[in-house]
Amino acid sequence: MLHYSIPGFARRAALALAAAVLAVQLVPLDARAQKAGPAAEIAVDDLMKPGDLPDIAIGPADAKVTVIEYSSLTCPHCAAFATQVFPAFKAKYIDTGKVRFITREFPLDNMAAAASMLARCLDPDKSFAFIDNMFTTQDSWAHGEGNAVTRLFEASKAAGFTKESFDKCLTDQALLDKINAARTTAGEKFQINSTPTFFVNGKRLVGVSQVGDFSKIIDPLLEAK
Repeated sequence: MLHYSIPGFARRAALALAAAVLAVQLVPLDARAQKAGPAAEIAVDDLMKPGDLPDIAIGPADAKVTVIEYSSLTCPHCAAFATQVFPAFKAKYIDTGKVRFITREFPLDNMAAAASMLARCLDPDKSFAFIDNMFTTQDSWAHGEGNAVTRLFEASKAAGFTKESFDKCLTDQALLDKINAARTTAGEKFQINSTPTFFVNGKRLVGVSQVGDFSKIIDPLLEAK
């Protein structure tokens, strides 16, 4: 599977996603993440524990194997994984109770960060389904024509957002700060520089394009005593 690399971001540049509606700039993305050097040794305990934002996860908490994905909701390769690979992965490993799957946001642009904010504004038990739907409909809201905020709002209505709750979520500066901080930590501490990036029990998994690529790593872990 190809990875979608981070474009350059000016340190304080941001997209006013709907300046006429939302009176704030949404995402002053930190450019430092893209400057991370070669992958260094990662402290697995640090990787596995949630940060200021709780993990969005499915599968049993006591599963023998935990897979962590860092993704961006506007990343086409992340969408390809979500729609073409994940359903079979879920059936084989998550639905059978063998794997816990954690998804963490690593927004590559302002639209992705805005969509991640919406996922976080939902009840926790609805966040994963929202993310899945946003990947499924990515072409229409992330890469479509017309006003960006209108596209995003239309995509979010399926999850129950009203114009009021939508606007309230996207003006939550504290939430935006937490997403930016998590992104910076992922880039600097865990050497994330492209999406999707996967870790299996803390070990980085590179070049995955199908369920079999995961199986080569996961199955021996499941069989080990």
